[in-house]
Amino acid sequence: MKAIAGYFRSLFDRKFVFTGLKTALFVGTILFTINHGGALLRGDMDRERWISGMLTYLMPYCVNVHGQYIARRRL
Repeated sequence: MKAIAGYFRSLFDRKFVFTGLKTALFVGTILFTINHGGALLRGDMDRERWISGMLTYLMPYCVNVHGQYIARRRL
């Protein structure tokens, strides 16, 4: 339980945020283009797609911070 609480705190830790944001921007943009690019160009983006698009950026951030957090814990 302590590890999970530590991970959630690390999502806002300044040591992890910059790298997490860079990763989210790069990987999220690629995934957004693959998954939603056609709908965006056609003008078919509805509320559900925008929510899904936001999650497309959130997931790489969470995964990157998790990797950083685990690496620091092992040191």
